[in-house]
Amino acid sequence: MLPAPHMALPPTDRVRSPFTGWTREHWEALADRQLEALFPYATPGFAQYRLPGRGSTSGVVADGLEGFARSFLLASFRIAGAGGAVDPRLTERYVRGLTTGSDRDSGEAWPELTDCSPQMAEAAAIALGLHETRAWIWDRLPPQVQEQIVDWLWGFVGRRTVDDHGRLFQVVAEQFLASVGAPYRQEDIETGLDRIEDWYVGGGWYSDGDGRTFDYHNAWSLHLYPLLWCRIAGDNDGGRGQVYRRRLAEFLASYPQFFGADGAPVHHGRSLTYRFAATAPVWLGALAKCTPLAPGQTRRLASGAVRHFVERGVPDERGLLPLGWYGTFLPSTGALSGPGSPYWAGTAFLGLLLPAEHPVWREREQPLPVEVSDQYTALPAPGWLLHGTLHDGIVRLVNHGSSPQDPADDDPHASRFGYSTATAPEAGTHARERNVDGHLALLAPDGTSSRRCRIRPLRCAGRMAASRYDAQLPGEEDTFPVETTSVLQGPWEVRVHRVHAPAGAAVREGGYTVADRNRPSAERGAGWALVRTAHGLTSAMVALHGWDADTGIAREVEANAFGAHSATPYLRCGAGLPGGSGIFVTLLALTRDTVHPQALRESVVCAVEGDEVRITFPEGDTVVVRFLGG
Repeated sequence: MLPAPHMALPPTDRVRSPFTGWTREHWEALADRQLEALFPYATPGFAQYRLPGRGSTSGVVADGLEGFARSFLLASFRIAGAGGAVDPRLTERYVRGLTTGSDRDSGEAWPELTDCSPQMAEAAAIALGLHETRAWIWDRLPPQVQEQIVDWLWGFVGRRTVDDHGRLFQVVAEQFLASVGAPYRQEDIETGLDRIEDWYVGGGWYSDGDGRTFDYHNAWSLHLYPLLWCRIAGDNDGGRGQVYRRRLAEFLASYPQFFGADGAPVHHGRSLTYRFAATAPVWLGALAKCTPLAPGQTRRLASGAVRHFVERGVPDERGLLPLGWYGTFLPSTGALSGPGSPYWAGTAFLGLLLPAEHPVWREREQPLPVEVSDQYTALPAPGWLLHGTLHDGIVRLVNHGSSPQDPADDDPHASRFGYSTATAPEAGTHARERNVDGHLALLAPDGTSSRRCRIRPLRCAGRMAASRYDAQLPGEEDTFPVETTSVLQGPWEVRVHRVHAPAGAAVREGGYTVADRNRPSAERGAGWALVRTAHGLTSAMVALHGWDADTGIAREVEANAFGAHSATPYLRCGAGLPGGSGIFVTLLALTRDTVHPQALRESVVCAVEGDEVRITFPEGDTVVVRFLGG
């Protein structure tokens, strides 16, 4: 197997792009490589791409449509960005696919659109792609084929959609119908756009549906669809475009804080197999002329993120995007994800719609925030603290406000306290049952763990955030409140927990998991535990108050997107809580620097009086934590 990157790349330009070396030519080469690699997997009429890998629960035909639709969106950006001057075989393949897929009698017909059907997402992608390539594809299609496509898309009209970002599939598809003079329902468009107003929480953030689910769907869905809808609607947006541009500008103001110096985005949330789709809103801000980011920072962020994956083997040696993060890693994907799902990554190529002479392609790259200084960013809307450190380029996300979309499911990609650009939560079946990493848990006598499912934010400002969740042990009806405050200081996070628990329950807290192809090393002492990869990435936990001397290391195999071997340090108090409650204070470190946990334990002073905790750091800074919950 060839080492990554698994493709030929143009020469780097270290004058214009001192951080990444990447230019527009790199993006075009990457798009071409992905699109050409799909060719062997096309059905005879090119209406479906039946890619290798685990199928979704939707079936092989829907998966084949997904491969076509999502790659067509990528192709549309490539074709339109080049003014149609691409290999004509690329355009012809998608013309044939559109013709065959929309023909009910072709033998490769796309599934009909029905209420809440998964192919609604793919129909929306096809509509967007047709709009962007209108001059090169739609306008040149024979009237019969245009009628076939309209007939298929008309299946959206009056249909019910899933009540989350899926409302926007109908919005963009019916707006495309309107733009070509086909029947549509304005009510469908208006109610879909009105619905997302219910989820807007300020600061550029939407929850994805009712509840508190915040993740990259803000980036590649909830900002993306409304502004791409505006591109179809034109002057008929009813003033909504101005609102959407203002919100995207607010969102982008802090968005660079999510990316590490190596280009990696924070590994958090659903649909992570979309990978560099996380860069879509950065290009969108430039495209919609609303970005607060300098042109050079826009390109540095986007090129850095894409280069991060390319250098780690994505696309793979076949030129394909497998289900996973770097290589194939199925535990981080859901049952609805098929082998075509990763191709939503094509939204990262929105920048190709900007002309080659645009400042985002011409101006010199500018650094990311974490490359300039240590960063502390409070995002009250989702209830997050972002914490970046200059010396190692790592960004951490401390979660005090976002819960899994399904309250009954403590998805490790949504329910943990801590996420980062250098680590992933444990996602294997056994690891999810143990539930150690990134979690303060009550433990039943048999070792089963409480789950952090419904997270209620309490505050988020400066370098401090707090939340509460109600712990419930499996098989028990009673719940027990756990209130937690996080304090950031230098490279550290201190977590202060007030815990209520049933008699006999133990308490355990796990830190960040590190993973590598080789087994991480581990060290333990009285009141501390540490794990380290061969590359020096270190996760440490230090007991400051409330814990007894019980520490441990939880190891897993094939449970982590970052490597086959993973390890998590943890602290445990097994003596039971006097009076059913207690206060626990923990210092966590995730760094590529050397950590001396015993020295930290001796030099960080923690004093507890009632509901007040006073923490004094080695430099003399003192922080006071007062509990807010009942």
